[in-house]
Amino acid sequence: MIISVLQENLSKGVNIVQKAVESRPALPVLANILLEAEDSRLKLAATNLQMSITMWIGAKVEVPGSITLPAKTFSDLVSRLSPERVDLNLDAPTHTISIKCGTTQSNIKGIDADEFPPITHSDENGIVVNGKTLREMINQTAFASAKEDSRPILTGVYTQIEGDTLTMAAADGYRLAVRTGKLESPFPTRTEMVIPSKTLLEIARIAADDEDVNISLPGKRDIVTFHMTNVDVSSQLLEGRFPDFRAIIPRGYITSTTMYTSDLLKKCQTAEIFARDSAFAGRLHVKPAAAPGEPGEVIIAGKSAERGSADNRLDAHVEGESLDISFNIKYLIEVLNVINDERVTFQSNGAENPGVIRPEGREDFVHVIMPMSR
Repeated sequence: MIISVLQENLSKGVNIVQKAVESRPALPVLANILLEAEDSRLKLAATNLQMSITMWIGAKVEVPGSITLPAKTFSDLVSRLSPERVDLNLDAPTHTISIKCGTTQSNIKGIDADEFPPITHSDENGIVVNGKTLREMINQTAFASAKEDSRPILTGVYTQIEGDTLTMAAADGYRLAVRTGKLESPFPTRTEMVIPSKTLLEIARIAADDEDVNISLPGKRDIVTFHMTNVDVSSQLLEGRFPDFRAIIPRGYITSTTMYTSDLLKKCQTAEIFARDSAFAGRLHVKPAAAPGEPGEVIIAGKSAERGSADNRLDAHVEGESLDISFNIKYLIEVLNVINDERVTFQSNGAENPGVIRPEGREDFVHVIMPMSR
């Protein structure tokens, strides 16, 4: 293999595909990135056997060939090269690739490409989603998925396609995030799947706002593939049945409070400084207006027995009864960080019931948080 590529393109490609490399892979070759040169392109690929990322970049190919190189070593080297042409020359018998860029000359030993596992993609029919919409849907749901593997199904995002509606939902037992979006063209078959959150978060990082993402739906192999510009990401689906999340979304409320999102976020971040010592327990005190024409009030409090406390007040539009409720303040911060709307509405049926957060005037995103015991 003898090829030339631009350092900028090579660095971008390596940074994208190496996200599929596990820190402690089961097989040595899984710690490597596959390089495969043919025609006028260089294919870069990595996999952890659950998720794979493949990217193509333009290249001048004098002699085609393939090799796998250790991801960390290759990435660290490429990122430090000067922004100019990079020449790669493979010595096939020793599996060593010579990398030259400007005055820098390096050699990296790899593993034969034949040892790299085949990457399987889905070629089934699917749907097309705008990149910006898909990124927003992922970012507003995946953060709520479970981080531990005690219930593997909750480490993924439930994804449903029905007609022209795409629904994503994630839960970890303490909170639930649900987001819906419209498709340009309806899909004829109702489809349900649970996609690992890690895969979707990589999609959100890669997808550009101005591109359409083609999603090939699972076939017999239970693999979903996201096709983007010069990048394919494939993932195994999670096995199991996702909980009936719709049943836990409250249908009514006795208190509804509307606040400016940025103000509420800042108050929660201040309260969190002190709530860290009490399992991040923060309290929301909601008070209706004292008189017609006056604003209501919300107090977000955090308390530490050793370091002090914070009572943060902000004006709010309050309907219904007063409320005093405790939440994990980190959960409030995380959901507010993914709401781009100017104002947010919080609703509750009382201190012992879940709280509901949604952007003001919107029904396509809802977040449910379970209260903490006092």
